[in-house]
Amino acid sequence: MNIGLVGYGKMGQAIEQILIERGHQVSKKITIDNLRELNDIKPDNTDVVIEFTSPESAFNNISTCLTNGVPVVSGSTGWLDRFAEVEALVDSKKGGFFYASNYSLGVNIFFKLNEYLAKLMNGRAYDSSMVETHHIQKLDAPSGTAITLAEGMMKQLDGKTAWVNEKTNDASKIGIVSERIENVPGTHDVSYSSEIDTITISHVAHSRKGFALGAVLAAEWLVGKSGVFSMNDLLEL
Repeated sequence: MNIGLVGYGKMGQAIEQILIERGHQVSKKITIDNLRELNDIKPDNTDVVIEFTSPESAFNNISTCLTNGVPVVSGSTGWLDRFAEVEALVDSKKGGFFYASNYSLGVNIFFKLNEYLAKLMNGRAYDSSMVETHHIQKLDAPSGTAITLAEGMMKQLDGKTAWVNEKTNDASKIGIVSERIENVPGTHDVSYSSEIDTITISHVAHSRKGFALGAVLAAEWLVGKSGVFSMNDLLEL
């Protein structure tokens, strides 16, 4: 397949390596330096785009590609306040859009484990919290993965109605502490604490390869489909 890369940072480079290993062609590499060439990505030269950019540019990148008739796999975070607009665009263009806050198979299993633990802890004398740690180049906080974890917890925990990006004593909120440390691909710790003990589940990424492979698998899967999809669809979770 011919696959376009929109965003060519560390993640984009890791994705390119896997694309080549799997026999695909990189049709176009879009960075901040050649952003005007985004409009050159069309169905006659690109089967699907993989987009990993910044919160500020993600929506424009996604909507441009969809408007041009090219399906998009996106892993950008921090722009989801405009997700409904993308859904409407996909519907009007009969396009294909795949979004995940995290493309790692292990993380998506962790999402399910997190929801199950929250269900078990509901109504018990434990308070929940989270710490997410990433490399210093990550611009948004909390991470999209942390937000997805918090949303999964809120589905199961009565009285938890929101998350905040700090420690909190508010029983209605889940506190997420964000730490930025050099050369950390991504770590998420979810804890339940009482006066007696603490239960913690963790996911620790050792490299970006798992995220990159998941994005490539999503791109391979998306071609020929219309609608909005997630890792639950790809992995049948």
